[in-house]
Amino acid sequence: MKLVRILQASALVAVGALVPLTASAEATAAAAPAAQPSDERVFEAFGYLIGQRIGIAEFDLTEGEKAAALRGLEAAFSGVKDKFNPETYGPEIQRVLGGRQQVAMAKAAEKAKGEAAAYFAELKKNNPAVKSTPSGLHYEVLAEGQGKKPTAADVVKVHYTGRLLDGTVFDSSVERGEPVEFPLAGVIPGWTEGLQLVAPGGKLKLHIPSELAYGEQGAGGMIPPNATLVFDVELLEVKAGGTE
Repeated sequence: MKLVRILQASALVAVGALVPLTASAEATAAAAPAAQPSDERVFEAFGYLIGQRIGIAEFDLTEGEKAAALRGLEAAFSGVKDKFNPETYGPEIQRVLGGRQQVAMAKAAEKAKGEAAAYFAELKKNNPAVKSTPSGLHYEVLAEGQGKKPTAADVVKVHYTGRLLDGTVFDSSVERGEPVEFPLAGVIPGWTEGLQLVAPGGKLKLHIPSELAYGEQGAGGMIPPNATLVFDVELLEVKAGGTE
């Protein structure tokens, strides 16, 4: 929704710059219905979303393979019946595309490892406030908080924003406007360890290597394999053993 609002705002700015509104033009613009995309544009979006849904870009297709995939789509759109036997081609599709996907994931994982190594090297070099633990967790305490720090056996209530190294926000209780409560032992190791470093009211930035996060598998489509994660976290409350 945030992205949609940004795009809408950008469009309004662009229109306003090109077409200054007079009093009568304002009334006309308010009454005019929003322009709808053409049917062709809708079907283009339909095809795009099909390809995006199955992750076709991950398969690293040659130009010939792309053309072949488009021929198959054209045959389906034209109503051709029984062109390919599912019993024959179903397993082959899984074999070929599954293999391509594994190769793509392996390349992405190696790239993520290199990016993580460079990131942590720069972090140590340029930010003396960053500390590290023997596990490899890097953190900055922004506010210590007051009272007793949580243990792994406690339940905590937090506000947080999680980002990838490129700045992409993949999850944020702050944006949702609702803090989250969970057992500290039931989250990724980087969180379990990191949240024990501050007391209620404390704030910290966690720089979590993939081995203390979601590892080689990634998570939820938003977090790729071997991803280093950066969290801004505020510890709001600690409930010992999950009780008040």
